[in-house]
Amino acid sequence: MTSRAILLVVSAVVGVAFLCGAGLFALTGAASACSVAATARGATGSHDAEQLRNVEIIVTVGVRHGIPVRGQVIAVAVALQESGLRNLGDLGDHNDHDSLGLFQQRPSQGWGAPAQLMDPEYAASAFYRKLVTIAGWQTMPLTVAAQAVQRSAHPHAYMKWESTATVLVGRILGQSAGTRGPGEQCVSGGWTKPVHGSIVSGFRSAQRPGHDGVDIAAAKGTSVHAVASGLVIRVVCNAHLRDGGPYSCDVDGNPVNVVGCGWYVELLHSDSTVTRYCHLVRRPPVDVGQQVSVGQMIGNVGSSGRSSGPHLHLETHTGQPATELNAVDPLAFLAIRGVDLAAA
Repeated sequence: MTSRAILLVVSAVVGVAFLCGAGLFALTGAASACSVAATARGATGSHDAEQLRNVEIIVTVGVRHGIPVRGQVIAVAVALQESGLRNLGDLGDHNDHDSLGLFQQRPSQGWGAPAQLMDPEYAASAFYRKLVTIAGWQTMPLTVAAQAVQRSAHPHAYMKWESTATVLVGRILGQSAGTRGPGEQCVSGGWTKPVHGSIVSGFRSAQRPGHDGVDIAAAKGTSVHAVASGLVIRVVCNAHLRDGGPYSCDVDGNPVNVVGCGWYVELLHSDSTVTRYCHLVRRPPVDVGQQVSVGQMIGNVGSSGRSSGPHLHLETHTGQPATELNAVDPLAFLAIRGVDLAAA
């Protein structure tokens, strides 16, 4: 499979700046100048209609089978490596054994009949059926999970497609999320800001060494957005009195008598990182197990839990479960993903 893929590989487009309309994208106030779908078009401009249609099929089949976003990204990365996202038939002398279709699956290896493997929906379903049999696939590096399914002669080849696959999947999920209205976000390389506002408290500063995130000031009720596509893994009310007594997350808290993050959401992203969004004003409008797209509204700014006023407390973690041991500075975390969290 790999020798054929080398002949057919397509170039990845990696960029954190892109055009929206005729000029360079710019934000005005709390609203963005372009939609998630438009942003993804800019970030994946080298892919034609055929390739994007195949991404849509892979993602749609994944959603239909309840495959998390992580699995969809793995599948798209594999198809990028194996076929360049094209449904390839027999190429004669250039064929790698009897490999066919988007994933270059082989009839002789039990993947299905040739006619089945040339059906992108069947091929994607076959890939997912194998993927979910791999114990722990959701927390594996992408190239390890992909190799466990594909058994390629070059097991590290899939790694280079992770960023491109993430953007492509984010584009499709962003399109299916519907109209977001004035709170929609523009995206840079598949990542975006959760909310627009000033950072009023930093990560583990001298004044707050136990502060495992950053605080972004914003008006109560301001929409909070997913910084990247991901899977909702926690929706929690975390608030109680210092003496252990109960306290509601549906009212404002305070930093003197109340402990906890208030209403919060955690998302698991395709690179196995976790983001946490705290002090929301009410129960978030998402549920555990739900897939969300980059820029999707997942809650509203509030002051629940241990909080002195409306703001978003954002945490970024390098793995799960999210603890103080794997918390990292959100400014640096997002900066290497093309997002300047501190920019006005």
